[in-house]
Amino acid sequence: MDRIASATFSCPAISMSRVCRVNPFGLNIKTNHRKRFSCHIAVTSGETTARVVVDNELDLEHKKHDLLRAVQDTQRGLTATSDQRSIIEEALVTVEGFNGGEEIDLVKLDGTWRLQYTSAPDVVVLFEAASRLPFFQVGQVFQKFECRDRSDGGIIRNVVQWSLPNLLEEQEGATLVVTAKFDKVSSRNIYLQFEEISVRNININEQLQALIAPAILPRSFLSLQLLQFIRTFKAQIPVTATSPGRRSVGGLYYLSYLDNNMLLGRSVGGGGVFIFTKSQPLEL
Repeated sequence: MDRIASATFSCPAISMSRVCRVNPFGLNIKTNHRKRFSCHIAVTSGETTARVVVDNELDLEHKKHDLLRAVQDTQRGLTATSDQRSIIEEALVTVEGFNGGEEIDLVKLDGTWRLQYTSAPDVVVLFEAASRLPFFQVGQVFQKFECRDRSDGGIIRNVVQWSLPNLLEEQEGATLVVTAKFDKVSSRNIYLQFEEISVRNININEQLQALIAPAILPRSFLSLQLLQFIRTFKAQIPVTATSPGRRSVGGLYYLSYLDNNMLLGRSVGGGGVFIFTKSQPLEL
């Protein structure tokens, strides 16, 4: 038996006040039974329970690996074919089923998550632009949640690292940040209310730095000030409601799966799916 539990059953005394006459082979046998006895059955379920938990965890890790393997050749969703999207959706649903119905843990959600795949049109269009325009590059895309000490919501920052070749450093020449407040409206749904779009962390390449302040010439106060201004430049555009009493631009976001190293989300209303993995903290 692979399932053994521990239990002790006590059987009451069996009292037979009258004589039982048994004659199986033509013999007369008289018996008078007055006896008390205990039945012991040792059953332990600890090992089986632990084995089931381990098997489930291993199965989950295999399914997560299958999902990441399905998206790895799609350039984060840009080149995904209809067949690939079907395979990805099937693998996505399988992983989502492992903790379906559980409430999102904001402590686990807090932190930086790197985008591995999306079908959201407003993100895929950035990848399309980068593939067509030789003067535009898109680097890593992140979602940064700030909600560790909250139970009802927090701040989310959508971060896109981008560059203009020959002017800025490769991939990480500048950072676009879209900041929103989010409120937890159900166990897994959060409502995003966008507040600001900003461009920051501009890193010009060495060629442009040399043009502004040539190494063979003494660097003037003006050239140094210009370099410092570029490095610390931050353009901010508030995203506000168009009329009093109306909420700012926002949307409903369904967090369909979360653990220590993977986050799956769906933009409610057909806005696409998102697959993230946990990343190192991102300083903005």
